[in-house]
Amino acid sequence: MLASIINGKEVAQKVRAELSEEVEKLKQENVVPGLAVILVGNDPASLSYIKGKQKASEETGIHFTLNHLSESATQQELLEKIDYYNEHESFHGILVQLPLPKHIEEKAVIERISPLKDVDGFHPLNTGKMLAGEDTYLSCTPAGIMKLLSSQGISPEGKHAVVVGRSNIVGKPVGQLLLDQHATVTYCHSRTKNLSEYTRQADILIAAAGKAHLIKGIDIKPGAVVIDVGVNRMDNGKLTGDVDFEEAKQVAGYITPVPGGVGPMTIAMLAYNTVKAAKQFLSEKTSR
Repeated sequence: MLASIINGKEVAQKVRAELSEEVEKLKQENVVPGLAVILVGNDPASLSYIKGKQKASEETGIHFTLNHLSESATQQELLEKIDYYNEHESFHGILVQLPLPKHIEEKAVIERISPLKDVDGFHPLNTGKMLAGEDTYLSCTPAGIMKLLSSQGISPEGKHAVVVGRSNIVGKPVGQLLLDQHATVTYCHSRTKNLSEYTRQADILIAAAGKAHLIKGIDIKPGAVVIDVGVNRMDNGKLTGDVDFEEAKQVAGYITPVPGGVGPMTIAMLAYNTVKAAKQFLSEKTSR
């Protein structure tokens, strides 16, 4: 029996529809959620991601603006642009598109964004709040993964979740969110020996290593939930995940496709965080 395909596009559409209603309520209070995106250089993948973010923002009713700086822009120029949006009350969320050119220090940029406007959920203060289980902006891809699970009625409680990948953006935070929902979590990575021994134990398998077809059908526990975060471009130009989809769907109980799985959810959760930031701004404004 083939796995049930978790359609990220459909779930993301529902999230955006719910957010549109929230935006209409905010507009009645004279608050239009605003998202400022800053891009340095002309990375084709970054340009593609930004188009998706702009489309989702506009569909939701979020005011979107793009600041496109040249590849040669200095770190100071970028920091000054962030400072401008930190102070600008019409913009509730700030996102600096990664990766950055090598002459710009990513850490300094992330830490310059106000934690109140950090809709990517990367600022150390927001990361710390997430670890402490406090309300904060969750990193968009992990938050999207959790929304995908809940959309299928899948509870992590009591299940063994295996996360392949340990990035600060996906692997580490999604493991923490699963732990918060009472899963038993195992982290694997590029130095893990006998990887398949761990993946075959997973009730929920999160593949976020960035290596095409790392996970084969034989590496999956029958009936497992497989969430494929990988986005790898093949020689023929097609995108594929970290999981061998054709093999895996013969074994898994649920699986996300690439493209059309986690990707749309990442963008939807960015819109979610932006609307959340606008609501917090309104709350603070009315309490002054």
